[in-house]
Amino acid sequence: MTLARKLFVSVALAGLLLGGCTSQVTEREQYSGFLSNYNNLEEVTTTSGEKALRWVNPAWNPNAYDTIAFRTLEFYPAPKPNEQVNRQTLAELQDFMSRKAKLALGQKYQRVSNVAAAPAGSRPLILRAAITGVSASNEGMKWYEIMPIAAVVGATQAATGHRDQDTNLFIEAEFIDGRTHQTMAKVVRKVFGSQLENESQKITTKDFKAAIEKLSVDLKTFIQR
Repeated sequence: MTLARKLFVSVALAGLLLGGCTSQVTEREQYSGFLSNYNNLEEVTTTSGEKALRWVNPAWNPNAYDTIAFRTLEFYPAPKPNEQVNRQTLAELQDFMSRKAKLALGQKYQRVSNVAAAPAGSRPLILRAAITGVSASNEGMKWYEIMPIAAVVGATQAATGHRDQDTNLFIEAEFIDGRTHQTMAKVVRKVFGSQLENESQKITTKDFKAAIEKLSVDLKTFIQR
């Protein structure tokens, strides 16, 4: 085999291997247990062009409801602040995302804090939603890093904490019929934030603001069908 062909094969194989380094959706082992079950989830492309795992009840009709019971996004499991993402950032993310969700939901439904507070005779829908993880991980190696020297440099950077890091926010949510208590839709989503220069850089709410705006667009579109 010629050197050129060997190089081509190496590039092709490395491309296949490295292409799967960063999953666009939440992996099964990253499910938090917040949802009642994770059956029948399918990968979809949302209105904003992002990937998500979603299941929709065939009976789902957003126009069948006039009230939404939603107070705030929860944390599940209980958050564990660390040096890279502190308690203040977690609280800011929770507040910002909750406000965006309320704004999107309020454009279609009357919002109440819980289903018991829904007006008599209303048709309530419940939204359960949680932030199930906030993380930063070393960026996957690029295709041009397959050459021996570049690969060694990339591995060294990762080991010493100087490699760029991807930031991720994990969300799980479900819509439940307030009268029948039947799940009408559920989603598991991995949100990509800004890239950090290294593991010493702290995660901030600003890193996820653009991604959260996309979440709001997708939520609004989903309930306006």
